Amino acid sequence: MIRPAGFRGAAFGDASDGNGRDDVHAREVISTELSISTEWAFVRQVHGAVVARVERTGSAGDADGLVTDRPGLPMVIATADCVPVIIEGDRSIAVVHAGWRGVAAGVIPAGLDAIRERGDTPRRAAIGPSIGPCCYEVGEEVLAAIPHHTSTTTFGTPSVDLRGAAERQLGGLEVWRSDRCTFTEPDLWSYRRDGTPHRQIAVAWVPER
Repeated sequence: MIRPAGFRGAAFGDASDGNGRDDVHAREVISTELSISTEWAFVRQVHGAVVARVERTGSAGDADGLVTDRPGLPMVIATADCVPVIIEGDRSIAVVHAGWRGVAAGVIPAGLDAIRERGDTPRRAAIGPSIGPCCYEVGEEVLAAIPHHTSTTTFGTPSVDLRGAAERQLGGLEVWRSDRCTFTEPDLWSYRRDGTPHRQIAVAWVPER
């Protein structure tokens, strides 16, 4: 697991960690490594901008983010090219799945607002591995949706910098950022590269005192 420096309850997985959202054994191994409960909260990701407020484990329905201030409740999203973002407040935390549609729809500002709506203040954010602008070939629809972060792939076609767009939407927060590219690094799952059904996870939780 990748543990962003300075964060109390944040971790990003790679392919070797398995998909703890769907695989019970992988979840047990990850939970043991992180010293968290094996009972997690999760959502059915739909590439939108809804952030679910959760107080218990299990499914929180259709959404692309989760937020809680309940200590000891792990929340998880899964990615295989999209950008995983964890936002930490003083006493609450959010985890967000941000593909290009989610970025365009404002799922990251929705995560910030979800923390504020709990009477808390967002303090820092961590951006996990995702596809880089080096490899994220896109069409006109995506270029129009994320106009301030257009780029060019290493093979000369139009792309967008999803990580950069995600960081911009964090509004000047202190940001820890992984620049590892899911497409180019074989120890990360990539749907674009392999068409894989597998996903790496991002886990966020408020530590118990």
